[in-house]
Amino acid sequence: MTSFSRYLSIDSDDEETDDIEVFQRPYHRYSLDLPGIVTREKPSQTGGVGPKLVVAMVGLPARGKSYIVKKLKRYLTWLQYETKVFNVGNLRRNTQLIKNELTPNNHSHLFFDPDNEYAKKVREQVAMDCLDELIDWLKRGGRVGIHDATNSTAARRKKILERCQREHSFKVLFIESICNDEEVLESNMRLKLLGPDYKNMDPEEALKDFRKRVTNYEKVYETINEEEEEKNNVQYCKLINVGKKIIAHNIKGYLSSQCIFYLMNLNLVERQIWLTRHGESTDNVIGRIGGDAPLSKSGRKYGACLSRFIYTQKKLFRQKQLEKYRGFSGSSTPLPEPPERNFLVWTSILKRTVETAENFDPKEFDIMHIRFLNEIYAGLCEEMTYQEIEKSYPEEYNARKNNKLYYRYPGMGGESYLDVIHRVNPLIIELERMTDNIMVITHRVVLRILLAYFLDVEKEKVPNMDVPLHTIYCLQPKPYGTELTKWKYDDDQDCFSQIE
Repeated sequence: MTSFSRYLSIDSDDEETDDIEVFQRPYHRYSLDLPGIVTREKPSQTGGVGPKLVVAMVGLPARGKSYIVKKLKRYLTWLQYETKVFNVGNLRRNTQLIKNELTPNNHSHLFFDPDNEYAKKVREQVAMDCLDELIDWLKRGGRVGIHDATNSTAARRKKILERCQREHSFKVLFIESICNDEEVLESNMRLKLLGPDYKNMDPEEALKDFRKRVTNYEKVYETINEEEEEKNNVQYCKLINVGKKIIAHNIKGYLSSQCIFYLMNLNLVERQIWLTRHGESTDNVIGRIGGDAPLSKSGRKYGACLSRFIYTQKKLFRQKQLEKYRGFSGSSTPLPEPPERNFLVWTSILKRTVETAENFDPKEFDIMHIRFLNEIYAGLCEEMTYQEIEKSYPEEYNARKNNKLYYRYPGMGGESYLDVIHRVNPLIIELERMTDNIMVITHRVVLRILLAYFLDVEKEKVPNMDVPLHTIYCLQPKPYGTELTKWKYDDDQDCFSQIE
């Protein structure tokens, strides 16, 4: 088995070419830019090469840019693209340029007054310094740099384009966040008061100052327009009210397309995502990996208790939904009662997950069996113990031990963690898009990968995450991140108890 097929390398310098070319030349051109593509390059190349993408945010304060930035950074990092956020506000708060008696403090609304010429120059300088830091990081091996700023004028955006065009193989994608939902705006503004600009400040005074800051930005704000489209040939995406309406223009390349497709599927609906491994299988008892073994007696007991527990949680969620509705329906004309959410159950197509879901009532739950959720395929090592692998394939055993993330099992169909990440990717998009509650019953590697996405786990830690059998994870997506609750099954008591 050759070294380049055991480890995975990434090589792509140009996103706009139609064909995948297999022969080396000074500048390699591939239409696909996926971590995990096997090339004829050296096996050490696992992520530093390929086109560079600068994502420049656009929009007034409190329009959801931070939410978009956090989500996009988490998703691209999970896909194994080196991604980093460069926040202009953080640089502004620490720059020495502000410490001048001619300008007010660096977070007062006066500093953002468009008529304050000195402050205006400082803001422009800080924004471009931040962009230079981003470009320097990309040159040192990064793949996607996110310029987190308002970038609210055509002149600023032109400067960003011109600076990036001086670099080889750098592309710029503008993402403009527009929000005219008054309820969302009010909530976003109050969240801003928790930030460093208003630390230890009276909440009412802080809110008053922030509203004045927004007013100052509105005086000069220019949305991306047709003139920029024609003159600068920009690629951009406008997200209106967190994706309720989306406008995309001139999108080129795989990375940019992935960003847009992902952002099209976001929503802020309150929901629960439950994750667990299957019940104990007969192969788990003796330490075999892979295969398609049935559940053990203990595993069947776990599956029965799981169905009862999730049914109870389904009813509790509905109860809280109705209580919240009654709290808002105080008007003389009551609103119609909200419909109960669907509750989905997804399993892999392997016996141990299908059997774990056998006790779920199809009248209460929509049950689906999905191949994407299958365990990592171990190729020649299927249905072996790790001791047997070490004895029969010592080189493979050590290669996997040294680099579990990039290692691919030998034999036809053998997979790596990266293969499984891209296999699971469509399900991540669906989990972001859907507004239903869901129970996902899967396997150890797939569970690690799903949790890594939602909890933003560093890639080096993913292959070693502790995800024991007979444990449930409840994830609740929020604007600021993901809330996690864990439940452990007690075999003696035949019930679940919350942990941590």
